[in-house]
Amino acid sequence: MTRESAVSRATRHFDEGAFIADLARRVAYRTESQVPESRPQLSAYLAEEIAPSFERLGFKVEIFENPVATGGPMLLAERIEDPQLPTVLSYGHGDVIRGLADQWRAGLSPWELKQEGNRYYGRGSADNKAQHSINMAALATVIAERGKLGFNAKFLIETGEEVGSPGLQEICTREKRRLKADVLIASDGPRLSAHRPTIYLGSRGAVNMDFTVDLREGAHHSGNWGGLLANPGVILAHALASIVTREGKVLVPGILPPSIPDSVRKALADCAVEPGADEPAVDDWWGEPGFSRAEKVFGWHTFEVLAFRTGNPDNPVNAIPGRATAHCQIRFVADTDPYSFVPALRKHLDAHGYANVQVAQAKKGFFHATRLDPDHPWVQWAAESIERTIGTKPAVLPNVGGSLPNECFADTLGLPTIWVPHSYAGCSQHAPDEHVLAPILREGLQMMTGLYWDLAENGVPVCRTNA
Repeated sequence: MTRESAVSRATRHFDEGAFIADLARRVAYRTESQVPESRPQLSAYLAEEIAPSFERLGFKVEIFENPVATGGPMLLAERIEDPQLPTVLSYGHGDVIRGLADQWRAGLSPWELKQEGNRYYGRGSADNKAQHSINMAALATVIAERGKLGFNAKFLIETGEEVGSPGLQEICTREKRRLKADVLIASDGPRLSAHRPTIYLGSRGAVNMDFTVDLREGAHHSGNWGGLLANPGVILAHALASIVTREGKVLVPGILPPSIPDSVRKALADCAVEPGADEPAVDDWWGEPGFSRAEKVFGWHTFEVLAFRTGNPDNPVNAIPGRATAHCQIRFVADTDPYSFVPALRKHLDAHGYANVQVAQAKKGFFHATRLDPDHPWVQWAAESIERTIGTKPAVLPNVGGSLPNECFADTLGLPTIWVPHSYAGCSQHAPDEHVLAPILREGLQMMTGLYWDLAENGVPVCRTNA
């Protein structure tokens, strides 16, 4: 009964095919939260697959109906061995993005896990079924080896993350006392690179906004009116160019952070962004000048034009359009006020002569930003545990570049948040041919078993500060 024997047991669990069998069974559930007809699959996944798996491990399981009508059910599994022991909360989501079956490569199906070389294809293989399955299997491994966990475990699985996690905030608020823990240790998203284990501590936020120039009803013949009527597309293009340069530098101080904290900059100095063979090459001339790649995507704000429309792009005609719109986004880090962005942009546009450009926050596409300080004791503990298991120092990202509902755990529940992802950026997440890499699955199972084993050992930085 040792740490080494537990990690060896986890390795056999993967090598002998038991983990892949569990994952294949879970991928087969068509848990598309964006498809109303798939809603029964969300309930079935929790009731038929996940709940029995936890119950076999001695967890008490409850499935909650979502307090928001558009949301799917959620499951909470609890194993309380001793109230005086450390308590870890975990999270995962059982829903997936649309299957898009007709767009997958011949021979592949989103609902059948299929191996090709070191890749396992299937919807949810990377996001998020493999990831929470690894953590569940690691808990089972520790129990099998030690006869107990040696700590208390709570595991929350939702089924609406791909549609914005409706109801998750309400559940965390309502069940705050029941979800009380010392730390969140969860898995979602990609590693910094396929070959380097990664810890991240939060996520950038996102604010989507709509820019509109609406000058007149309808379009008018460009031969008769060209040179007489202002073109809204041209006006909007120049307005956007006043916000961000052609090299990607943001020009509006009011939508930028004041600086990158020293602890964040220090952590990012050890995080090289090097795309793999299946990923796009980085445009190093783009973005904030003088910043490293990691600082640009993990430590700073970006302003992105996601869509631009004027006239009829699908069938252009010789007419000056009356209206132009752009759907844009600011990705932002913690410790900034996202509600100040639209007023700052309004002030900027007015000052630069663009009073006829309207800007408003979009109804969808808002995520909060969170970030645990890289110097936090839980971060050091987790990094040391992972390095002890696999002999490689993990990359420590203060936050990922994308967004996830971490504010529910960091802010509402008041927890230090440690995320250990088990995928990589080239996994085709949200696209056809989604896949996960076998070496990452195997290593992830080893790492999580080591982390869970160490939670029962001396030196765990328990900080019981949340109410």
